[in-house]
Amino acid sequence: MTLSHTLEQLHSEMRQWRQHLHQFPETAFEETQTAAFIAEKLKNFGLEVHQGLGKTGVVATLSAGDSDKKIALRADMDALFIQEKNTFAHKSCHDGKMHACGHDGHSAMLLGAAKYLSENKNFNGTVYFIFQPAEEGRAGAQQMITDGLFEQFPADCVFGMHNFPDIPTGHFAVKTGAIMASFDCFEITLTGLATHAAMPHLGNDAILAAAQLITAIQSIVSRNINPADAAVVSITQIHAGNTWNAIPESVVLRGTFRCFSQQVKTLIADKLSHLVQHICTGFEIDATLAFNPENAGYPVTFNTEGETAIALEAAIAVAGKEGVNTNPTPSMGSEDFAFMLQEKPGCYLWIGNGSSENSCLLHNPHYDFNDDILSIGAEYWVKLVDIFLGSKT
Repeated sequence: MTLSHTLEQLHSEMRQWRQHLHQFPETAFEETQTAAFIAEKLKNFGLEVHQGLGKTGVVATLSAGDSDKKIALRADMDALFIQEKNTFAHKSCHDGKMHACGHDGHSAMLLGAAKYLSENKNFNGTVYFIFQPAEEGRAGAQQMITDGLFEQFPADCVFGMHNFPDIPTGHFAVKTGAIMASFDCFEITLTGLATHAAMPHLGNDAILAAAQLITAIQSIVSRNINPADAAVVSITQIHAGNTWNAIPESVVLRGTFRCFSQQVKTLIADKLSHLVQHICTGFEIDATLAFNPENAGYPVTFNTEGETAIALEAAIAVAGKEGVNTNPTPSMGSEDFAFMLQEKPGCYLWIGNGSSENSCLLHNPHYDFNDDILSIGAEYWVKLVDIFLGSKT
């Protein structure tokens, strides 16, 4: 019986797991029931299971043969603070939370691979199955690493996978180097002198200074970054005032910037600092600038050459050459798997989730993971293990 046929037989189980996880979403560092569900399945497969890294993380170990080679496979398992608008039977039961990014599917695919490999120990070495919490803006990968992930589970390399709408169903996309951007937040607090709206000359208008600053910030990318280097700076929040007839004392601006190199990242941060200082001085406004006040900034997701070659070989084995895009446009989205790639060589790959028609985009309240790709993703994981670890002698 072929690998793909066996995994197809597992498909209905993976679908049940995926839809269960979708129905009961949990957000960053609160994935207690999700972790318990995953851990129970892994234990039933006969794997050695460790819980608690990164608060709610789960790591399972499976070994075969006599090789000391070790590979780590990672899936994220947290949901988002989004109110689901789907009406199907497995829609979210938790108000204001949903799996709008497919982490339910990622976990189900890795569980499927774990079950298959536990029943077919033809590889030679050790596989670590990492189920990571808090990918969505809370740096769960970094927390697992801080808690000793790679000291306790010393993998030679690490691999990640994410579904991607508008890549054809079951196709893959992967490349060496930067595949997803860095992510940093900033918060600017401007403090002036409040006054009656009819007497603006008696105060210092923080709103006017903020407006000038917002406009100037748009010049960072257009006039300071080499056009050959992709970058984006966005103001995403403005908080000021609470009445019609008063100029408020303060304004808070929040935003994000993303790019693909440390040099550009440093340039953006320096230009932000320069603009805040000098524009606010010109308006006689006090200002403070804080980077990543609530979140850990995410580094660039950077695939190493050797490991990308292995991932490419596995993807081609599953989808054929025509089903693998080897030169995808890097995404300005970010991914905290990047922290793992700073610690270990590895590769992050996209699997096609199919068309995004009917608003089925990531982080959309109508999103749902495409169950048709569950066995395809699981097969990729198994092929990756076979290629990297080889067969028992």
